Amino acid sequence: MRAASIRELLTAFREGRLTLEEAEGALGGSFDFADLDYGREARQGFPEAIYAAGKTKEETCAILKALVARSEKSILATRVSAETAAFIRGEISEAVYDSRARLLYVERPGELDEEHTVLILTAGTSDIPVAEEARQTARLCGCKVVTHYDCGVAGIHRLFAHLEDIRRASVILVCAGMEGALMSVVGGLAEAPVIGVPTSVGYGVAAGGETALRAMLASCAAGGAVVNIDKGFGAGMLAAKFVRQLRRGGMQR
Repeated sequence: MRAASIRELLTAFREGRLTLEEAEGALGGSFDFADLDYGREARQGFPEAIYAAGKTKEETCAILKALVARSEKSILATRVSAETAAFIRGEISEAVYDSRARLLYVERPGELDEEHTVLILTAGTSDIPVAEEARQTARLCGCKVVTHYDCGVAGIHRLFAHLEDIRRASVILVCAGMEGALMSVVGGLAEAPVIGVPTSVGYGVAAGGETALRAMLASCAAGGAVVNIDKGFGAGMLAAKFVRQLRRGGMQR
């Protein structure tokens, strides 16, 4: 919850316009199954996100409603099944579901940073679901996002067609499974920070993304970082934090 809202609640309690129980209910975030962090928006610039896997549709919906009521910025839930999305959309009319990204969100109007670009590349078409989770996350954080999909090293001419965007980007996300080689190639071409997003795409020894993860961690290209396997949300949020710092003048680009 933003600081102004907390002050408003405390003032209302002091003036007798709210009971102690009402103030506690407004400030607190506790259900019997979850304890929500309403202060995250003020601390980190974006509200708490909901990881829906393992939660019932009723639990996810209740958390989403509480966050929507107490937050100013967009709210999102990751790893949402089609069944849960259908239930929530019946309860919250403004909720939008991206089935490919498995992401459900309530979008709030906000300022778009047109100056700094988050570029998302995928090695193959099979990596797009993870890339889309990253894209939607960064976009909902107010970032301008450009995507180029299916430009992996097996047909490296496809990557070279996007050199201008690679050189202009403020942050680059590289989503790749199999041997994860695309991150090293992009890292050798780009001035911007490169975030590797290993995906669980691949046969046999690709090992559900572990081979791509290890390859990205072992990359000889300097200036790269790596998130967990299939963690498009985490990559998108990290990119948004880079952009926020650039906007504040905390980094030069």
